[in-house]
Amino acid sequence: MANSFGSLYVGASGLQSASHGLNTTANNLSNINTEGYVREQVVYEDKNYQKIGDAAISTQFRGLGVQVGTIVHARDIFLDKAYRQENGRHSFYDASSEAVQEVITHLQESDGEAFKAAIENFEEAFEEFAKNPSDTVNQNLVLQKASLFLARAQAVEDGFEDYQTIINSKIKEKINRINDIGKELIDLNKRIQTIEAGRVEKAMELRDKRDLLIDELSGLARIAYEEQPSGVVKIEIEGVEFVDEVNYYPVGILENKRTGYVTPYWPQLSDIKDPDDESQNYYYPLFDTTQVSAEKNSDIGELKALIMARGTGWSNYLGFYDDYGNPISSESYEKGIANSIMMNSEAELDTLIHQVVTEINDIFSPVTAASNLSKFQGVTEFSYQDEEGNTVVVDDLSKFLVLDEDNCSVGSDKIMPPKELFVRNGCDRYLDMNGTEVTYYAPKLDDNGNPTDEVEEKKAIVYIYNEEDITDTSMCYTLKSLTINENLIKQEAYLPHLKYQENTWAVDYELGVSLSKIWNQQDFHLNPSDTTPCGYSGFYVKWIGEIGNTGNVYKSTAQSLEGTKEEIEFSRQGVIGVSSDEELTIMIKYQSAYNAASRYINVVNEMIEHVVTSLGHP
Repeated sequence: MANSFGSLYVGASGLQSASHGLNTTANNLSNINTEGYVREQVVYEDKNYQKIGDAAISTQFRGLGVQVGTIVHARDIFLDKAYRQENGRHSFYDASSEAVQEVITHLQESDGEAFKAAIENFEEAFEEFAKNPSDTVNQNLVLQKASLFLARAQAVEDGFEDYQTIINSKIKEKINRINDIGKELIDLNKRIQTIEAGRVEKAMELRDKRDLLIDELSGLARIAYEEQPSGVVKIEIEGVEFVDEVNYYPVGILENKRTGYVTPYWPQLSDIKDPDDESQNYYYPLFDTTQVSAEKNSDIGELKALIMARGTGWSNYLGFYDDYGNPISSESYEKGIANSIMMNSEAELDTLIHQVVTEINDIFSPVTAASNLSKFQGVTEFSYQDEEGNTVVVDDLSKFLVLDEDNCSVGSDKIMPPKELFVRNGCDRYLDMNGTEVTYYAPKLDDNGNPTDEVEEKKAIVYIYNEEDITDTSMCYTLKSLTINENLIKQEAYLPHLKYQENTWAVDYELGVSLSKIWNQQDFHLNPSDTTPCGYSGFYVKWIGEIGNTGNVYKSTAQSLEGTKEEIEFSRQGVIGVSSDEELTIMIKYQSAYNAASRYINVVNEMIEHVVTSLGHP
């Protein structure tokens, strides 16, 4: 009888185990579409054995049935690591590709007309102007196309800057999301640790949520993680601790007061002495954007890509120069501004505008060294009064720029100085548009006009060139400070086209030819690394080609990495994913096991009943 009732316990254990299996399988099926859910699998083990006696060869035991040993939370740590690495790298190149595409979009279409057309139309206007510079129709055409060219360029630049603002907003969102993930991870760590401290059950649902957050974090930044024996996961971002056993270290947001651009930094590693004076503080940056490459395994994370694409601020042609006004080297360029698609595009666009504008202005209103003027031949120095009344002595006339009066043309008003086409908002072309009186000493001439040994004080009017000041962009020929000369808009005939020759005013056809030639001169370089010069007319094709090549590299890399990521995810889902067909097959197995255990109990019950009945009727 004892053995018979013991058999009932064996059958009951089978019912319970099969029931656990059915419940687990049902839970898997109910979460088949739950993001981040990891399939659970029941692992069975034998119950305790009872010794029933000693046989001649060995001890005899009787089993008490089967029980659930554990419910496996199936994951492959190697696939997880590989997926998160490729997810971060794909996010980096995908964000970079999107930024390049945005640049191309602004260039291909600007206010309904491609920027390329504005360049071509401007060139055509000068070709017409060269045919007859005195024709007011041609003069007006130059002004119209110059205005359109400048407006198109400024519209493209505004588009670039607007997109930088959009990227900046994304950066804020990503930083805040990283911090939110940190908070959630700490909370999950504590709850998992509390539940699993008794070593009775595993917090599977909480672990699923935590792993999903780590997956998301891997796409935002380069991470390293490790699970402790206590169940806590420690995480590093870019080699700096982000989440430990009890705390998370939030990423700080440093906002530039001038541009509004934000930069992530580590507050715990920074030295902030005065929050209101950034110059007194040291901010430890989250990323080193100068050391990004596949070889260094640092091309990972969407946030880094966004920061690099946006850059540190708005750029112009001065981005290709150092603080002293000297062109930067190709190496410095590649390590610096070249890494920002937006700043580099702005600098390349402004470089075109700066060179076109200055070259056109230098033809309409040419400048030269003072030593080249005929009236200063043999003069070693002169002096003049500046705006504040101070005497300025110029002792090197070869480096002092003034209007080239000997070789300039004027407009129909015949007034000096000749008017430039493009003007800077911050200053006039010359220090004093009415001319500056200079004092100098020259040999006294005899009655025949020959120089003598005596010197005499002389005075002359010169137009001193207001040179560009790299410390003040309003004094530079850059897109942000350029407009069309209002005097020319009011009267297009004031555009220089007349030259005094042989005691009469004649149309300066050479000026028109010079303006027409500049478009195809092979002297323009996109950037410090560009070794193949091109003309202005070929700028757009070369520029869009360079950006397109960069975009293709990013796009093809992103697509390749996406394929790799999907392959790893497919393999990972083979481990952690729920297959309805497989789960239904397993459910049938457990159902059959449940039915078998039930039949087993029925048989044992019938046996016990038969024995009891037999004992009751001798």
